[in-house]
Amino acid sequence: MLAAAPPVSESYKDVSARIIAAALADQDGYAKLSYLCDRIGNRLSGSDSLNAAIQWAAAQMKRDGLENVATPAVKVPHWVRGREDAEMVQPVRHPLTMLGLGDSVGTPPDGITAEVVSVASFDALNALGREKVAGKIVLFNVPYEGYGKTVPYRSDGPSRAAKLGAAAMLIRSVGSLAMQTPHTGALNYSEADPKIPAAAITFEDATLIQRLTDAGETVSVHLHMEAHMLPDADSANVMGEIPGREKPEEIVVMGGHIDSWDVGAGAQDDGSGIMAALEAAAVIKKLGLHPRRTLRVVFWTNEENGGAGGRAYRAMLDGKTDGKIHDYVAAIEMDGGAEKPLGFGVSPGGAALARAKEIGRLLEPIGADTIREGGGGADIAPLMHDGVPGLGLLTVEQHYFDWHHTRTDTVDKIDPQEFRQCIAAMAVMSYVLADMPERLGE
Repeated sequence: MLAAAPPVSESYKDVSARIIAAALADQDGYAKLSYLCDRIGNRLSGSDSLNAAIQWAAAQMKRDGLENVATPAVKVPHWVRGREDAEMVQPVRHPLTMLGLGDSVGTPPDGITAEVVSVASFDALNALGREKVAGKIVLFNVPYEGYGKTVPYRSDGPSRAAKLGAAAMLIRSVGSLAMQTPHTGALNYSEADPKIPAAAITFEDATLIQRLTDAGETVSVHLHMEAHMLPDADSANVMGEIPGREKPEEIVVMGGHIDSWDVGAGAQDDGSGIMAALEAAAVIKKLGLHPRRTLRVVFWTNEENGGAGGRAYRAMLDGKTDGKIHDYVAAIEMDGGAEKPLGFGVSPGGAALARAKEIGRLLEPIGADTIREGGGGADIAPLMHDGVPGLGLLTVEQHYFDWHHTRTDTVDKIDPQEFRQCIAAMAVMSYVLADMPERLGE
């Protein structure tokens, strides 16, 4: 009778220790992230800077020794912010620090001047009714109670306000940091309602307006936005791989999104994700490791305001240009910043979660051994929808939602050692998934 195979946490203990040591000593990953953010900068879909980043990333993958490097074409939305400003004009004159929301329409050339009605919820908006909303600017002064709970006011607020006849919408920025920092982000216009201009203002300005209205003052704001959409633009995903030594047709894919908003430098969101994934593969290559299955790194395009890159990647499989969906063993996404890693979220649960927990024990030396149900990401969602197990790197997220989608998302917000720990976590998880004898979930 054959002896039972040792658990993954034992059979990969030595190699994972080598990977972690190499990742924690790595200097190249942070240098690449700095180059991307400091030399190329923010990378909104349709922009020249995104195109430059795509070309640089493909060349960097080749320099790092990845094979089959390609930039499959993707059509993406092309939204242009233009000049924008806002000012309270009644009862006092006060400039408002603002950022237009992504994909917003602009104002007329002379802007919009209107009274502001402030509400703290959709229910409060509906209670006002069309009579008290029509022709006014709706301010959603909603306390931040976590990103998932508060972000619907950004995405759905413009159409909810427009349904009652609002001329424009403002929102208190979706974030916890009160340092005169506005947060942009995508909105979702409904087909049934007019498209109205929408912008984020700071905590300080939103609460100022609230205090004035609570005191019985009529508050009026002038809003000017040149935002507009151009025809869809040419873009691309970027991908390279370490082909598998035994089962090259089976794939473990990992990455993040190469695009960012047009403010800041897209360092946490999501330059850190794509550079950690690339450096994880580079560390594996430098150590001379050759996994059983193919390990692929992908930088998806247009996550921020469309998700075209993730959909296009999934569509490649339908076109039979890149294998089949059942060849995908797992998909890993890093899109929550590069603060101290805690582990991974995994979907689905069951056998895949149990096996991932075994792998997670290999990450105890860096405190990233928490493996819990519920993982993935926007770019790998199309793969997960068709049955591919999805994993998302978990971090402490102490400041991620302070910085992302703002002008402050710059490289100085990345702690180099925490970034190296993220590289280590991505490298160990991806290598073991690509190399262990059985597939995740078996």
